[in-house]
Amino acid sequence: MNHQDREELKRMLEWFLNESLERILLSHPVDRGAMSKSRLRPLLIKGALAFQAEEQKGKQAFHRNMSREEAVAYVMALLDGSFKQGEIVSSLGRAVILVSKKGKITMKIKRNPADKGILTGSGSDKAHGTRSGQISSQARIQSGSPLLEHNRKKRYILEEGRAVPFLVDLGVMTQEGKIVNSRYDKYRQINRFLEFIEDILPNLNQERETTIIDFGCGKSYLTFAIYYYLKVLKEYPVRIIGLDLKQDVIDQCNSISRRYGYDTLRFYHGDIASYEGVEQVDMVVTLHACDTATDFALAKAVGWGARVILSVPCCQHELNGQIENQLLKPVLQYGLIKERLAALCTDGIRAQMLEAAGYRTQILEFIDMEHTPKNILIRAIRQGKKKDNKAAIRELTEFLGVHPTIVKLLGAELEG
Repeated sequence: MNHQDREELKRMLEWFLNESLERILLSHPVDRGAMSKSRLRPLLIKGALAFQAEEQKGKQAFHRNMSREEAVAYVMALLDGSFKQGEIVSSLGRAVILVSKKGKITMKIKRNPADKGILTGSGSDKAHGTRSGQISSQARIQSGSPLLEHNRKKRYILEEGRAVPFLVDLGVMTQEGKIVNSRYDKYRQINRFLEFIEDILPNLNQERETTIIDFGCGKSYLTFAIYYYLKVLKEYPVRIIGLDLKQDVIDQCNSISRRYGYDTLRFYHGDIASYEGVEQVDMVVTLHACDTATDFALAKAVGWGARVILSVPCCQHELNGQIENQLLKPVLQYGLIKERLAALCTDGIRAQMLEAAGYRTQILEFIDMEHTPKNILIRAIRQGKKKDNKAAIRELTEFLGVHPTIVKLLGAELEG
């Protein structure tokens, strides 16, 4: 795409991207093995105009929300090498964008009669985005517009009103699919976690069995949710293992699993550090494993070469008992401050150690603080390339005066 085509396409998109837009559909992919299409629509988020892209990749759809400027850049980038055709439908008019093999852009625009010709062509509907006047700034948002409705009722992966058997057994839903009021926070937590699972689907192989281990599964709300979402809804071939130290909980979970015919979901009694039941694991989940149990789970995941790690740490006591720094001493005298600082540093060091082991790592908010203070999720995707950050980690741990278990497990040389 040459500079002139780029500028003319940008002007046209800026004109169409407002609350009058119905949709932009990008299709005819250059690489059929990548994204097959992308559809944009306007929506309201907290009263402000935004645009949502729905990207189709295989059988999965992924969503992302953008500002107007980001949406313009997004469409231009995809038409510059990823897609050969774009269609725009708006109350202002319609447009078709065609991209030749050599990258030449052709835009055919048909304006509605009510529009006063902000974009003009050369006597026909074919145009290259020439202006006959200034394009006005974003028009006033009409909150009643059906185009801007964005699930005023929150969209959940496991929808209310449709009974999910294991949620009924676990007391979260009634037989009619109604959420039990006292368990609504648990219902939100389960769906929020499934959104993280949805995000990592491209990293799972749908052609072979995926092995997933949930360390410290407890009553297994989320373990059952992962199985139901991947195996029942998405039809991925998965084998899921739940591990916990409470035998009565393990027995109950196995009973529920057998009752619903979940033949590749099994629960076992055991601890994280000594578990040797499998040789290859694709995804490791560890939710609220207490203190250094999280570190042992992360080390196990790295040892297996797991492609995906999802961890919600809990009770980070270790660094709270170690942290000592003269510069920070005035604030460390306050117990609450010391506890929170130690917890944040613990998870930050864990994330950095995973980066050093070859994982692309993010620290994400799991659920709102109003529901639980344990709201950090560590998401790590194996990419192979190890980050050269060992000197920085060593310097940080020396500054804090700490000796984290995760460093001992994954980087003994850092202790030298």
